[in-house]
Formats: sequence, C-alpha cells, structure tokens
Amino acid sequence: MTVSDFDDYRPPEPPRRSKRGGKRRRAGAGEGPGETPMVPEAEFTSYYGRPVVKPPPWGDPISAYLFLGGVAGGSALLGLGGQLTGRPVLCRNSRLAALASVGIGAAALVADLGRPERFLNMLRTIKPTSPMSLGSWILAAFSAGVGISAASEIDRMTGSRLPLGPLRKVLRTIEGPAGVEAALFATPLSAYTAVLLSDTANPTWNAAREDLPFVFVSSASLAAAGLAMITTPVQQAGPARVLAVLGVAGDLIATRAMEHRMDPVAAEPLREGAPGRMLAWSQWLAAAGGIGVMAGGRHRPVAAACGVVLLTASALTRFGVLRAGIRSTEDPRYTIEPQKRRLATRRKAGIVDDSITTAG
Repeated sequence: MTVSDFDDYRPPEPPRRSKRGGKRRRAGAGEGPGETPMVPEAEFTSYYGRPVVKPPPWGDPISAYLFLGGVAGGSALLGLGGQLTGRPVLCRNSRLAALASVGIGAAALVADLGRPERFLNMLRTIKPTSPMSLGSWILAAFSAGVGISAASEIDRMTGSRLPLGPLRKVLRTIEGPAGVEAALFATPLSAYTAVLLSDTANPTWNAAREDLPFVFVSSASLAAAGLAMITTPVQQAGPARVLAVLGVAGDLIATRAMEHRMDPVAAEPLREGAPGRMLAWSQWLAAAGGIGVMAGGRHRPVAAACGVVLLTASALTRFGVLRAGIRSTEDPRYTIEPQKRRLATRRKAGIVDDSITTAG
C-alpha cells in the first residue's frame, strides 16, 4: 500500500480573533475567551412575515363593551344592596346605571358585529362549551332583569305617568325579584368576557386564563362603585364605598398574581408599550382611589373625585388588556418562546407522548 506525503497534510487553521461590537454570547454556550458563536442568534420570524396567530379584529367598540359590561354588572349588585338595606336613592341610581351601561354596551357590541341579527343568531342555541354562546344568554337574562327593575324606577320618577295601565301593579310586584335575578347574573356578566378572551390562541390572553376573570370582576367593582359615588349622596353610598375598597384590594392582588403566574414572555405586552402604560396607570389610580375612599369617602367632593379616578382605572384595565392581547399577536416571539418552554418542561417531567417531536 502506497502512502503519499499528502495523506498527513492538514491545512493550518486561521487564528481566531475576537470581534468587538458583535452580538453577545449566550450564557452557558461553552465558548472560550475570544471565541464568537458559529450560529447567529435566532430571530423569530414566520412565513412571509405574517403573524403566527391571527390578530383579533377588535377595536374600541369591543373595549367599550368590556368596560360597560363591568359597570352594568357591578351596578346591578349595588342596586340589590340598596334594595336590601333600604337605600332607595342608591337602588334607583344603580338600576338606572346598569340599564344605561348594558344598553350602550350592547350597541357597541352590535356595532362591532356589523349587523344586529348576528347577536340574535347566537341565541338560537345554547352551547355550554362556548363562552360566546353562554355569554350571549347571560347578557340577555341580565338585560331582562335590569330592564324590568329600571322601568319601575323610571315610572316612579315620572310620577306613575308611563302608559302602563294594569301592568303597573304587575311591574311593582316583580321589580324586586327582577333586581335579584339581575344581581345573580351580574358576576357572570362581568367575568365571561375574560373567559371569552382567554379561550383563544392569543398568547397573552391564554397565558392569563386562570386569573383574568378575577381581574375583570374586581375592575367591574371599581367602575360600579365609582359611578355610584358620583351619582349618590354619601349618606346612602355606604355599600358603594365598601365595594370600592374591596374592588381595589381585589384588583391589585389579582393583577399582580396574574402577571406573576404568567409566562414572562407572554406577560411582556402587559408591561410594555401603550398597553403597559395603561395598566400601570390603572394600578396607580386604583390604589389612589382606594386610599381616597378610606380617608375622605364620607365627604361629597372627595367621594365624587374618587369615583372618577376609579372609573378611569377600570376603563384603563379593560382597554389595556385588550390592546396587550392584540399586540402579542404581532410578534411571533410571544407565541414561539412560551411554546418551546412548555415543551421543555413537559420533556423534563418525562412527558414525551404529547408532541410531534419527541427526540431529545
């Protein structure tokens, strides 16, 4: 066997030089001093630059619907509180606020749907696994109770001049049970929109699915209590002040718990950009409003000012959460990184039969 001198020849390796101003090495990559990574940092892109998850086609009308639904639900609870504690002014104002809020909110929903019959079509069946189907029926049942109780209040305000005839006696008889019925659907009305948002592939909303309903219910309490403190004398607004303090505590705790339990990447849209600023301001305003209610809520000007602050905080929460979810669909990173982290966690736990790629 003939051996050539060239069989042992190896070309010399060029000296390695460190690059200044280049990309930083990832920690734990095993690179020595002066070495540069052979593979560039991954950039999360998608086919033709399109989003991985389709962004929801929702704008300000849906944000208004989310906010007004919370106002309506919380106001129905306060209306029941006024009914049970003998506070007729609080009961009347809360019932009227609930009717106005649910009416304007329904108009905003129909404006987003485009045609009113689309909402009516959702009432053709009841699908327990669909938050939208259940939410439509919750809204319809809530509106019926609020409409009856508020109609009785309007008739009293006009001196019984509405052309009701023999129906007036029936209306007076059923207004109390109607107020109770509306209050029973108040919490589901305030929370179902959070379930509707989180029951999607949207990375931020889905990551917040366990805590977002608590955030929305607390936010609804802030809004309804704030509106009641604006419209109701302080002598009859005691339940509103209690609801405001409880709502502030629940909102601050639930929001912090939600962000803590979420994947850190999926939670970034809640902290950054315009949505992050909205949610940060909502937290500061909620805390300020709660302190103001406890310190001077028995003084009419202070109570009214705190009411405006709490209403603003609730609105910023709803608008911020909606826009944060829309923003999370614009960058594939918010979808891909949490998916890879969940897959790595399952593999570490020995679960390898629920994914397409199971090889380590």
